[in-house]
Amino acid sequence: MTAGAVPHPSDKPRCPWPGTDPLYLAYHDEEWGIPEWDDRALFEKLILDGFQAGLSWITILRKREAFRAAFDRFDPERIARYDEAKIDALMQDKGIVRNRAKIESTVKSARAFLAIQEARGFARYLWDFFDGRTIVNHYRTVAEVPAQTPLSVAIAKDLKARGFNFCGPTVVYAFCQATGMVNDHLVSCFRHAACAASAAGPRDSLDRPKHVS
Repeated sequence: MTAGAVPHPSDKPRCPWPGTDPLYLAYHDEEWGIPEWDDRALFEKLILDGFQAGLSWITILRKREAFRAAFDRFDPERIARYDEAKIDALMQDKGIVRNRAKIESTVKSARAFLAIQEARGFARYLWDFFDGRTIVNHYRTVAEVPAQTPLSVAIAKDLKARGFNFCGPTVVYAFCQATGMVNDHLVSCFRHAACAASAAGPRDSLDRPKHVS
């Protein structure tokens, strides 16, 4: 794989990781790196990143609509009430990743989410780790992009302390990249400047229009 941004059929230079898969390209172009302010959307993305552990993101992306249908559009209040019968039913759903530990963790995480949301709001809780400001990096090759950072380690530790699982530092960093808390598009990628332009400024994130994937 080429280290720097590569041209695709549209002749726009992009990060190399989407390859030429249309679904992956659309995700890269339309979602990845755009700052997200919506509590529910952030919850969904964090849960899906947890399901990705041990798998590829494109696998989860192809199953995303099935996940949304199975998990009540990732409504935390509904998920928090799931019982063993519901978990057993989810284990029979071939459209999702049928991992009992991850499914049970989703229920536990929904309850943790609700506690955070009631206390301060989930988006505010997460963005406060960044002082409300997107970290805009200027990497030129994929080899420069880290798998985790000291900040993702700290966030992962705090999430786990509050009841979340499957949210290690690498999962959390991928989540932060995807939700625009970190802009890790390569500088040669056409999306770098666009995402930098939409980046959050100091503590203004909750005052901006919400983007829901």
